[in-house]
Amino acid sequence: MRILLIGLIGLGAGVSIPYAQSPTNARPAITNEADFRRAMKELSNWGRWGNEDELGASNLITPAKRKQALALAKEGVTISLAHDIAQEKAADAPNILERVLGDVRPTGTTDRYQYTGTYHGVVHSHLDAVDCHVMSEGKGYNGRLMEDIVADGGCPKGNINAQKDGVVTRAILFDATRLPGKAAPQGWLEPGTAIHREDLEALEKMEHVKVSPGDVILLYTGRWKRRAALGPWPNSTGFAGWHADVAYFIKERGVSFIGGDGPNDVSPSGLPSTIAIPLHQLALVAMGVSIFDNLDFERAIEQAKRLNRYEFLFMAAPLRIEKGTGSPLNPLAIF
Repeated sequence: MRILLIGLIGLGAGVSIPYAQSPTNARPAITNEADFRRAMKELSNWGRWGNEDELGASNLITPAKRKQALALAKEGVTISLAHDIAQEKAADAPNILERVLGDVRPTGTTDRYQYTGTYHGVVHSHLDAVDCHVMSEGKGYNGRLMEDIVADGGCPKGNINAQKDGVVTRAILFDATRLPGKAAPQGWLEPGTAIHREDLEALEKMEHVKVSPGDVILLYTGRWKRRAALGPWPNSTGFAGWHADVAYFIKERGVSFIGGDGPNDVSPSGLPSTIAIPLHQLALVAMGVSIFDNLDFERAIEQAKRLNRYEFLFMAAPLRIEKGTGSPLNPLAIF
């Protein structure tokens, strides 16, 4: 995924009005460039929490929300939501972690970790910073300028260090393989399968949950199960994931973070090729909703099925990297 994404959408920096349904815009679609332009403008959170805000929609995670989420740790079972870091190149892993063992002595040893390229992309579990990683027309969330990033040698505002105190909130894990007609017989979604906002509403009923402000919503597509069975595949094959119209659901419900077991955006997106990773643009740039990419829900989904409970305490903390555009990390589900 490119660090800078120069899009087609101009955004104003005025205070946004929270999106509300009406008879004329009850189910706005995002099927073409004009729809996408409209959504970028009408879903914008620029200025909502002040022009200097660096937290975006995570402002919706209040102390009361955290205390509510902590009460979900009923069984005391913790499960990692990260995938093992790739140390060998593959079709979906051009950049890997190089682990070099130091001298081994009777008193112990050390090792050195170094990525051969960016951890952004489609294989490493990571959190995107709300600003800088994805931009539209040279601007990130809240109007941060591309020129400021160049001048500062990194992300001066809304960088990953804004989340240094961690993310502690309620998560809802949407099992998209439960949707009729979506999953392959082996239990995964094939690349290119889109999950729309109507699918999320259906899954709320199936899983007996209701998304509320400050939640993180997570999408299980069976990506890692498919990879284990069939092997890695190149980006050009595509990925199952969120359709761009999920942005309206995110705004309406006050979602703070989204995540998936792939790169989140469905690929192909169904939109013109000039609009790259549309949900990343809508979430990060317009709404200030940060994104967890390439998480691994295989163990969490089994626990959720056993308990018939798809909500849990979610905890994650990025590395403290000033000016960073994101961070590898290991989020936890606590049931």
